[in-house]
Amino acid sequence: MPSTYQSIVVNAPVDKVWERVKNFHDFSWASDIITSCDPVGDLGPMEIGAKRLLNGVFHETLIRMEPENHLLEYSIDDGPSPVSASEVSNYVGSLQLRPITLGNGTFVEWYSSWNSQQEDAVEFCHGIYVALLNTLAASFE
Repeated sequence: MPSTYQSIVVNAPVDKVWERVKNFHDFSWASDIITSCDPVGDLGPMEIGAKRLLNGVFHETLIRMEPENHLLEYSIDDGPSPVSASEVSNYVGSLQLRPITLGNGTFVEWYSSWNSQQEDAVEFCHGIYVALLNTLAASFE
């Protein structure tokens, strides 16, 4: 099962970072990377089952939301190669925030796993998540 793991320290309290990332339909904080984030359907941005279309090609669904634990999980249902539905199945991405008790910062983890016969999506996804995490951290500087 291929997977990725990325992490970063953000110089802001966990509640402020969570406030920025919790809305499944809002990537305004990363507009250089995610140029469009369109809600699909009628569910709100924190309701399980909410869907979005990122950059016109990534179809994603919110599958878990735990505000008290600063955790959200989503699936990629289809997208461009190498994460298309014909190449990858059971894709689950997780964004987890944890408070840093010394210094009042936030430790942010973004990890994902999926089923595939190929490893092509590992580098592809890793690059996207690294860019998103760097952008998130920079937005608090």
